[in-house]
Amino acid sequence: MRNQLATESLFGLSHHGRRGARFPAADVPVKPLDEIIPKSALSTEPTGLPEVTESDVIRHFVNLSTLNMCVDTHFYPLGSCTMKYNPKRHERLASLPGIVDLHPYQDLSGLQGMLELLYETQEMLAEISGLPAVSLQPAAGAQGEFTALLTAKAYFEDRGEKRTKVLFPNSAHGTNPASAAIAGFECVQLASSKEGLVDLDDLKAHLDDQTAVFMVTNPNTLGLFEKDIKQIAQMVHDAGGLVYIDGANMNAILGFTRPGDFGGDMMHYNVHKTFTGPHGAGGPGSGPIAVREFLADFLPGPVIKRNSAENEFTLETPPKSIGRVRSFYGNIGILVRGYCYLRTLGAAGLKAVSENAVLNANYLKAILKDVLPVPNGDLCMHEFVASASKSKSENGITAMDIAKRLLDFGFHAPTVYFPLVVPEAIMIEPTETESKETLDAFAETIRNILQEDPEFLHLAPHSTKISRPDEVVAARNPILQCCEPQ
Repeated sequence: MRNQLATESLFGLSHHGRRGARFPAADVPVKPLDEIIPKSALSTEPTGLPEVTESDVIRHFVNLSTLNMCVDTHFYPLGSCTMKYNPKRHERLASLPGIVDLHPYQDLSGLQGMLELLYETQEMLAEISGLPAVSLQPAAGAQGEFTALLTAKAYFEDRGEKRTKVLFPNSAHGTNPASAAIAGFECVQLASSKEGLVDLDDLKAHLDDQTAVFMVTNPNTLGLFEKDIKQIAQMVHDAGGLVYIDGANMNAILGFTRPGDFGGDMMHYNVHKTFTGPHGAGGPGSGPIAVREFLADFLPGPVIKRNSAENEFTLETPPKSIGRVRSFYGNIGILVRGYCYLRTLGAAGLKAVSENAVLNANYLKAILKDVLPVPNGDLCMHEFVASASKSKSENGITAMDIAKRLLDFGFHAPTVYFPLVVPEAIMIEPTETESKETLDAFAETIRNILQEDPEFLHLAPHSTKISRPDEVVAARNPILQCCEPQ
């Protein structure tokens, strides 16, 4: 039973004179504020903050938190984003005093344990990717992409080559062209084949001496493994370009294949997607990059090095480094969680992660394909993209209707209308952490939704505070305050 009073705004709960704490009178002489703070910095009006008791505040925020969906409370099949359960063991280990009480400005002699942990993380990421040089600095996957492209740009400039173009398939994550454009490259989008894979003829037609990088996600955004990836890489290399692997979908291939082995020269990891870490509300994230040895000198610094002779860990900036892309050594809290995940599972466990992610996706795809057809691929990897085109044409039920109605049943909606190459796209990724019972319940709910009155569905969700806001207006003109201060 929800406390409806507590979920009113704090301004609505405010009453003059109420306090969460009362402080004793000062035991030192009181000075006028303008003697302590410059008069120009003093407010001329009261702050207008709500006046509430401690219990009001606690009940308000605890009750609001129960209105949220998260991986601890709901199934979250958000395709492309890999919203899987985060083990609480890793949260506990990452919050140990010996980790959280460190400060990056400490002398390195007092950071040796942390540097060893980060060094081992670098080494594990290098081994998993098949790419030997790693930087932990990038703070998110998109920044990892951007950092790798700057690394590639520096590499070509060092060789005296002016290469201007970055190529990517039309099913790519939107961050691929965004990162390329910000890095100063011309973006060239390629067509996909009828199977949903890279079109080799279109790739060949656009490769030339201006090609710097071909960016490709493998498995791709349709959940399909690029079966011609070695040939694709060879074509790019023959043109003098580099192959960038978007590592967003690494949780589908762990222990089975490595980007460095199938032709990748650079990649980023999404630590929260592949190795777990809190994910949502914009972060926190971590996007380490791994590159071939000939690109190592251009990585952002510092990177952690091991001095075996003196049994110590040091920080070094590569000789031709592009410079820092983030303060200090990276998003340490997320990297520690990733380290714990890797150490907990080991090689066999990581392979099992991919086996279960692929199994869950194919199971869910198989029991839904008669009502939500999947245009590309008989089998998928860790995710699949279904289409609601049939239900839209026959009954007027769109992908958005299905997504919104799922909220009423306690399921977070899958990603909809992405990638754009599938009409009425519904992108579903169950992840490896969900049970068969959860997948069965989700599939049965979708079947039931497709039997409901379309007009009823057009107004869904029916159980939330707000049903269907204008999402474009909400994004461009957000209202960040529920009401005016009293």
